[in-house]
Amino acid sequence: MSQQAKLSKRKASTVRHTRAIQRDRSKRPVVAPPPEQVEARLKEVILPATRVEQDTIYRALGLRVRTLTLFVMMALVLSLIWRQVGNVSEGVRLLNTEGLLWVAALSVSQQAVNERLGSLPAELFLHVLVAVLPVFHTRWQARQRPLPPELAWAQARYRQIVACDGSTLDALVRKAGLLRGLLLSPLAGRMTAVLNLCSRLPCQVWYEADPTAHDQRFWPQLLAALKAGTLLIFDLGYTNFKVFAQLTAAQVTWITRAKRNLAHEVERYLYRSANVHDMLIWVGPAKERQLIRLIEVLYHGKWYRYLTNELDAERLPTEYVVALYWQRWRIEDAYAITKRLLGLAYFYSGSENAVCLQLWATWLLYAVLVDLTDAVAEALNKPFAAISMAMVYRSLYYYGQAVDRGEAADLIAFLIANTEWLGLLKRERKRLSFELLKTLTNPAGP
Repeated sequence: MSQQAKLSKRKASTVRHTRAIQRDRSKRPVVAPPPEQVEARLKEVILPATRVEQDTIYRALGLRVRTLTLFVMMALVLSLIWRQVGNVSEGVRLLNTEGLLWVAALSVSQQAVNERLGSLPAELFLHVLVAVLPVFHTRWQARQRPLPPELAWAQARYRQIVACDGSTLDALVRKAGLLRGLLLSPLAGRMTAVLNLCSRLPCQVWYEADPTAHDQRFWPQLLAALKAGTLLIFDLGYTNFKVFAQLTAAQVTWITRAKRNLAHEVERYLYRSANVHDMLIWVGPAKERQLIRLIEVLYHGKWYRYLTNELDAERLPTEYVVALYWQRWRIEDAYAITKRLLGLAYFYSGSENAVCLQLWATWLLYAVLVDLTDAVAEALNKPFAAISMAMVYRSLYYYGQAVDRGEAADLIAFLIANTEWLGLLKRERKRLSFELLKTLTNPAGP
């Protein structure tokens, strides 16, 4: 292969994209505060959990009560993200002049805030996130809206349906501290999340400072977090036969993709046609040899291959294995929302502690946005997937303008009344439907 061909096959660099995001965020004008009802949604769940955290853990850690308490820093970081404030200095000016969320105007310096971003234990923000997620999940359970057929089927048979995946965080800005002397901007680290595919809410989020950390490094945390009766879906980067056996022993059902070079021995076929192969196979070395299930589906001239530890095709039919694995993409959607919409591609400070504070705060706001989008889905009687989270977020500006003009008083009512104009419903895309998939994998079909 020629040198030119090799260069053409290299993955495109994201440095230019990252720099563009950083420049865009740092040059943005001041954004108006959120409307009263939007601000109330931010306060409703997050504020009580923050108070509990400050009154218990904060004091238990021996932290002094000072001006920039957890109470203040939570309001500041959430406001920086939600309002997409360009930098910390702009956020400090807002705090000094008008206050942020539940904090009244407060005179503090930028230096003090920068120091606090590096010293306030990030675990406090994580504790708040862990405390509020069950509240949002309870709200989701109380609502009624249609689910995709494969998720509705799985929800009735499994304790929970979750997907896990990792994502590398973008580069840090080399403007201060030890980063200033570096020739290249270091990556901010790596996060791994477990997402509930029905509610779209995160169950767990972990951070690793090493941006080159492989997905396999997170298996110990994943194994500790998963409960019996869970259906876990993950990509082939997590392939580990030893862990597969541990998941089976823990009564966790899993679905993943199969590698092209998977070494296996066929035990027997459960179903075989021109388009679908469903078989039991032996994998792994002699001491760790185990029986799992391999499913191959031919679609548009390409074979798609999936693995699962559910050996009974009646308990987990072929079409549901394929359709449920496709739902794994919802965790990629979650990463897109946190990074592109909520700005986790731009970091306000280069310290590891500040990165963690922003990371946990971003997922807090992601949960608030999921809860709001789900309320819209219920009001429209549409699946969550049919509603654009990005457009719900952007529509809040127009709601604020309508409130100022005296034309709106209720957030959900405004969004529902202006659904088409605001573009809240996603455009339908041509894709393989679940019904067509059932026909493709039906033994009685063509």
